[in-house]
Amino acid sequence: MSNIHRKRSLPPLSALPAFEAAARHQSFSRAAEELHLTHGAISRAVAQIEERLGVDLFVRRNRRVWLTAAGERLLQATGTALDGLDHAVEDIHRHDGTSPILTVSCEPSLAMRWLMPRLGAFRQANPDLNIDLRLAGGPVDLLSDGCDVAIRRADYGISEQYITTHLWAEYAGPVCDPGCWQDILGSDLSNARWLHTRTRPDAWDMWKRASAIDVAPASEQYFDHFFFALQAAVNRLGTAIGPLPLVYDDLAAGRLIAPHGMVQTGFDYVLITLDPPGRDPRIALFFDWLMAEAGDMDKGVLPDAVFGKAPI
Repeated sequence: MSNIHRKRSLPPLSALPAFEAAARHQSFSRAAEELHLTHGAISRAVAQIEERLGVDLFVRRNRRVWLTAAGERLLQATGTALDGLDHAVEDIHRHDGTSPILTVSCEPSLAMRWLMPRLGAFRQANPDLNIDLRLAGGPVDLLSDGCDVAIRRADYGISEQYITTHLWAEYAGPVCDPGCWQDILGSDLSNARWLHTRTRPDAWDMWKRASAIDVAPASEQYFDHFFFALQAAVNRLGTAIGPLPLVYDDLAAGRLIAPHGMVQTGFDYVLITLDPPGRDPRIALFFDWLMAEAGDMDKGVLPDAVFGKAPI
């Protein structure tokens, strides 16, 4: 066997994405914005490559840059290489159905108040598949974040590159401790302290419009996250807007009541995937389980009035 090994004359590989973005935009500033780096970081990365190659890749004049012939040639090669790597990573990610781990991104409040209490039963029923749960909300990049699926409330524009599969419609309404409702508030919502969350500051206004109930609070209190506002309602600190499924367990156990029932908010919870769920046996298993769990919310555990079918 030959002891002669090929020595690659490559520039610093960590600098190539910065060069490619700068060359594609013909702008160091726009490359910095795209990669969330500073202008100086882009400039240093390009300088590293130029020093290694011994040629200029850009003509710099009056705070503008243009590619040289060498720069054009390197851009073509770099773009092809980075595209190939991106496609390979995506292909590996899409076809990893034999992995014993399913990485799930889920909104924090939904995860803490609904999903996590049920994952023990899922693991017991499916001991060969482990759920790696990541708490995050809003837009998701499944490939960059290393996630197989995401569960989201569809209240923002989801990229068309993803498959969105409907899980359930969201219902919401005021929720509070049953003793507070009778003994302290006198069954009158205007006597309540309304609990707000800064992550959904318009929740009360949306419910008032949807339910055609015009009432004002006795006082108000704000929390940073939905989870805290709902826990405050459980602890008799006030009345919060509680969405299903976030308050399902509390309603079923009698820790909370929904004295005015619940109405649809117009938003749905969805499963976000790269491909239809059935193509990956792990995702198909998890999706079927999610739908079965969601179906339990319609099986009469809660009063019909909770779903706005009759007044309480």
